[in-house]
Amino acid sequence: MALFALVSSRAESGQTLLPDRKTMEMSRIALSAAIAFAISGCATTPTGSDTPGPQNAQACPAASEPDIASLFDRWNNSLKTGNPREVAANYADKSVLLATLSNKPRVTREEKIDYFEHFLENKPSGKINWRTIKIDCTTAIDIGLYTFTLGKTGQEVKARYTFTYKWDGKQWLISTHHSSMMPEK
Repeated sequence: MALFALVSSRAESGQTLLPDRKTMEMSRIALSAAIAFAISGCATTPTGSDTPGPQNAQACPAASEPDIASLFDRWNNSLKTGNPREVAANYADKSVLLATLSNKPRVTREEKIDYFEHFLENKPSGKINWRTIKIDCTTAIDIGLYTFTLGKTGQEVKARYTFTYKWDGKQWLISTHHSSMMPEK
């Protein structure tokens, strides 16, 4: 803006339209500062805050495929406790569970506990048959096929699954969990 005003005032007085070195250097510094300010405002926190800025930037936790794979083991081990609250503790606030043996989406902690109270009566134990894992900064996806053996009856249930995880700053939690029985016998 200062450069435009200088050029306009010089044009009206009949002077040359090229700014001097000092004006060019000041304009370059102002432009550099504006770009740096704009870029710093682009960073947002991966946890979903609407407030941009570097003060909200969160470092990516170190996570490998084995780290993410172990989250299924943590979940599966919590099933073995028989305690629905322990299983529900693996899920983030505002997470969604689309369970294998229920038509109802479970979005609250209480709804998840209710589902697992009934599911755990079957004494389930899961085993991964095939998987692929994708990792981003504070999110990870574990997609695959698993088989549940229901200890109460010995029945095996083959299903597809998707676990999405988010890093809450302290630990990985399930943000969505979808499981559906295999359509083909």
